[in-house]
Amino acid sequence: MSKEPVAVIGIGQTKHVAARRDVSIAGLVREAARRALDDAELDWADIDAVVIGKAPDFFEGVMMPELYLADALGAVGKPMLRVHTAGSVGGSTALVAAGLVAARVHGTVLTLAFEKQSESNAMWGLSLPIPFQQPLLAGAGGFFAPHVRAYMRRSGAPDTVGSLVAYKDRRNALKNPYAHLHEHDITLEKVQASPMLWDPIRYSETCPSSDGACAMVLSDRAGAARAPRPPAWMLGGAMRSEPTLFAGKDAVSPQAGKDCAADVYRQAGIADPRRDIDAVEMYVPFSWYEPMWLENLGFADEGEGWKLTEAGVTELDGDLPVNMSGGVLSTNPIGASGMIRFAEAALQVRGQAGEHQVEGARRALGHAYGGGSQFFSMWLVGSEPPDA
Repeated sequence: MSKEPVAVIGIGQTKHVAARRDVSIAGLVREAARRALDDAELDWADIDAVVIGKAPDFFEGVMMPELYLADALGAVGKPMLRVHTAGSVGGSTALVAAGLVAARVHGTVLTLAFEKQSESNAMWGLSLPIPFQQPLLAGAGGFFAPHVRAYMRRSGAPDTVGSLVAYKDRRNALKNPYAHLHEHDITLEKVQASPMLWDPIRYSETCPSSDGACAMVLSDRAGAARAPRPPAWMLGGAMRSEPTLFAGKDAVSPQAGKDCAADVYRQAGIADPRRDIDAVEMYVPFSWYEPMWLENLGFADEGEGWKLTEAGVTELDGDLPVNMSGGVLSTNPIGASGMIRFAEAALQVRGQAGEHQVEGARRALGHAYGGGSQFFSMWLVGSEPPDA
C-alpha cells in the first residue's frame, strides 16, 4: 500500500531570545504550539497525537520533561512520543511525526521541539568527560574546530570564508522577526575582528545560546484539503547515523550525511540538487560548516563548497540561498534548531517567509545534524504534492 502524502499545514515559533524568564518550559512550548494551531486554524481537539523532541535532559536539569508537558500540549489522553538524536533532534522529531501520518496511524499530528538554554549551561554541559570518547574540551566548538582545520587543508579554502558566512547569516536574521540575534550594526570587519575562540572559529562565527520552541501541524491529504492556506508537501525525508569514532570516519564529510541526502533526493526524484532545489535551511552552528555541508549534501564537488560561498551563490538573492532565516548562527535553542530548519524550509515553499522569502521557491531542503557529526535528519518539501 502506498504511503499517505504528508502536508505541513501549520507552523509556529516563539521569539527566540537569550532568556525567556516570563514563561516556564510549559509556557514556552504552548506558545509555539498555539501559533502552529492558529496557522492551521485548528484546535487541540483536532490533534490525534503529539511528537516532542529536545536535546539532552541535563541541559535544563528536568528529566523526561515530556511527561509534565503533556497537559500544556493538549496531549492528555492522546499518544505522545519523545524523540532524541542530539542536535539533529528537531529534524528527526518532525520525521517521526511525518511517519505517523504517512503510515496512516494518525491523520493530524502536532510536532514540537524546544530548548531553554538559560536554565542551564550547554557550553559546559557539553564538556563533561565521557568514557571511551573523544573529549569535547571547551564545548562543541573545541570538538569541531579541528574538523574545520582539516577542511581548510583539504580544500585550500582561505581563512576569510567563515566570516563571509557569518556576515551573510546575521544580515539575513535582520529580516526574520523570530531570530535571536538582530545585530543592526553588523559589518564584515566586525565579524573578522571578533575574538578567536577555537582557531579558526571566531566569536561572531558561532551560534548563540537561545530559549525557544518551534511547532508544526502535519496532516494527511484530507487535512491539507481543509487547510486555510497552501500547505508544504513532504517530498522526501530520511535519518542516518554513524558512530562518533571509528576507523576510516571522515569527520569533514561524514558518510551518514551523504547517505541521508542521497535517500531524500531519491525519494523526491532529485537528480541534480544544485539545479532542482531552490533554497536550503542548513544546520550551521559554526560558520565554516556552510561550505562543508554544501559538499556533503551534493551541492558542490569535494573541495569546492567554499567557492560557492565566496562567489555569493548562497546569499539571499543568490542562485542557491542558504539559511535565509539567519540559521543556527543567529538562533540556537538546541533541541529546536533542527525543527526550525525544517519549518523554515516549509515556510519558503508556502510563500510565508516574509522578508526573507526566496521568490518562486518551489522546493526547499531542511537539514539537521547532531552529536559528533554522527546524527543526520533531512527533509525536502515542495509547493506541490508528491504525485502532482
